[in-house]
Amino acid sequence: MNELAKRVQPIFPLQKSPLVQCITNEITCESMANALLYIGAKPVMADDAREFPAFFQQTDSLLLNLGHISPQRENNILEAGRYARVKKKPTVVDLVGLAASPLRQEMAEKLLAYHPNVVKGNSSEMRALCQIESHGRGVDGSSLDQSEEAIHELVEALKKLTEEYPETTFLATGAIDVVVQKEQAVLLKNGVEELDCFTGTGDIVGAIVAALLGVGLPEWEAVVGGVSYFNCCGEKAKELVPAGLANFRQAVLNQLSLLMATDWYNDVKGSWQ
Repeated sequence: MNELAKRVQPIFPLQKSPLVQCITNEITCESMANALLYIGAKPVMADDAREFPAFFQQTDSLLLNLGHISPQRENNILEAGRYARVKKKPTVVDLVGLAASPLRQEMAEKLLAYHPNVVKGNSSEMRALCQIESHGRGVDGSSLDQSEEAIHELVEALKKLTEEYPETTFLATGAIDVVVQKEQAVLLKNGVEELDCFTGTGDIVGAIVAALLGVGLPEWEAVVGGVSYFNCCGEKAKELVPAGLANFRQAVLNQLSLLMATDWYNDVKGSWQ
């Protein structure tokens, strides 16, 4: 068993059913909620700041997703980030669309000031966060940001960012996923191209990571384990359903509840940087 497999082997089954508070976008809200249920967690989509004092007494972790922004949603997301810091709730921030919007860049900077446990986005979004050239368009990453040179540049930029935010683990998703925590970094190499062909895959990964934090896993294991598990689900789904994207999507969601009963962790691939 390789070192990565040893680190992620204990993540399933979950030792308890964490309640994950999700402030997210409407497009993938249902997919994220069901994904949490499939892995043994519980979702709650409470995004009204007036309810935060009550819900933060019950929730085990928080997911903040920038996929849908409005003046009210912006205020609620920022207040949730502040409240989570005060109440010491593990938090995942998903920087959806950051590469395309200065407003989201400003929000990201404000949320980083609360030192969330995990900050994630696709490679183009994370390059924009690090203020290096990004080729992202809308909420989509670009293959131009996935070259070997670009990935190395991003790893080094994220390492510098951890000097300012040492409590935060950073995840950049793509054909190769990048995880950086302080001075350690790993490139994860599971997954299939079809995972880019239905909406919400990145959002689901963020929810899984939040659930793993909610049961008390350290950030490194939660991030590496969460993204690897989802990508292994994608690999198994493609094996079972070689054609048809709608069928593939359903197979991926099915595998979220099924693959954990196997020795899936032995298939985790990656390299340390």
